[in-house]
Amino acid sequence: MHNIIVASTSTVHGSGYLAYLKERLVSFFAQTDTVLFIPFARPGGISHDEYTAIAAKFFIQIDKKVIGLHSFDNPIKALNEASGIFTGGGNTFVLVNQLYKQQCMAPLREIILRGTPYLGTSAGSNICGVSMQNSNDMPISYPPSFKTLGVIAFNINPHYLDPDPSSTHMGETRETRIKEYHAHNSTPVVGLREGSWLEVKGNDISLHGNHTARIFLKDETPKEVDSAFDFSHLA
Repeated sequence: MHNIIVASTSTVHGSGYLAYLKERLVSFFAQTDTVLFIPFARPGGISHDEYTAIAAKFFIQIDKKVIGLHSFDNPIKALNEASGIFTGGGNTFVLVNQLYKQQCMAPLREIILRGTPYLGTSAGSNICGVSMQNSNDMPISYPPSFKTLGVIAFNINPHYLDPDPSSTHMGETRETRIKEYHAHNSTPVVGLREGSWLEVKGNDISLHGNHTARIFLKDETPKEVDSAFDFSHLA
């Protein structure tokens, strides 16, 4: 049974790392004393150790120990033995490339499908989808495939931004970029705004946080949806 939190971001403006999810994570990781952290996305190019220390600083507040996947000689064994997993944000290309390099993509999918609690933020939420093709990140690394975990039947665009009518910015909006994606692909895309997250419990997928989400379907007008929307039908 799927047990997943797909979060747009790790940090909401004006609050600390994972602070907006703290209350939920107490119950989400209630059955584990140790969270296995996947630090491969390396935000800002920080080291795996530095990134793991950031995660550990938060999780100690809810009495959880954090161990980085990079510290194991056998990462697949570590994944299989984990009772809770967290993949942090950063660069999705770097994350996906490293998961394939470590031969962890397929095992991680199977472990999540078995029901191991999985938290993903930003890049860690990107990889929950069918592919990483709706990432906002620069392609600074070259993964062997854009295919990701596929534990949900659509793609995620985290940190989704609405057009600012008062802005002088002349570049493409997020909506324009997703329309470009749908000129060549048919997978639905969910735009998750800062501070929002999806919870996946078996076949049920619900929206949480203070915002609606934006749904993009090929050749259809985008629509705003709230927590009552049945995301499981986006197959």
